[in-house]
Amino acid sequence: MKRLTLVLFLIASVFVATAQDQDVTDQSAMDPKAQERIKNLRIAYISDKLGLTPEQAEKFWPVYREFSDKRREIRMEFAKSRNELNGQKPTEREQEELVKRGLELKQRELDLEKDYSGRLMKVITAQQMLNLRKAEGDFQRIILQQIEQRRMMQQRNETIRERNQQLKRN
Repeated sequence: MKRLTLVLFLIASVFVATAQDQDVTDQSAMDPKAQERIKNLRIAYISDKLGLTPEQAEKFWPVYREFSDKRREIRMEFAKSRNELNGQKPTEREQEELVKRGLELKQRELDLEKDYSGRLMKVITAQQMLNLRKAEGDFQRIILQQIEQRRMMQQRNETIRERNQQLKRN
């Protein structure tokens, strides 16, 4: 429990430590050090939630990283396809193609997950595999909550700055 609290504290501090004007939802704009910290926190969080032994961790993380990278590529493909249609009025045919493309990419992601689940099950137990899915979701929710809190703080700070400027003018 202490380790989990520490991990959550570190996650919160990552977002406080990043530059105030950066949009953390844009991975390319995020500070590379912050990206590395988040990556390390993800490793610590998932390792803790799965209860990986050192031997398991040594075999698990290379396979999991490979899976995560390939899954991210597939998701980026769909985002790219969707973004190509943003800003314009897509035709019915283009919309249908996007739906079809989305389904194809989801199938590729499912096939990838089946393949890597088999590979990971050679390293971790079925219970750990179930915990992995939950830990991934929990970590993502924590990160999104931190981003939202950070945005709210930025908005609050901006409102305070604007009020102070108005008071100085009057």
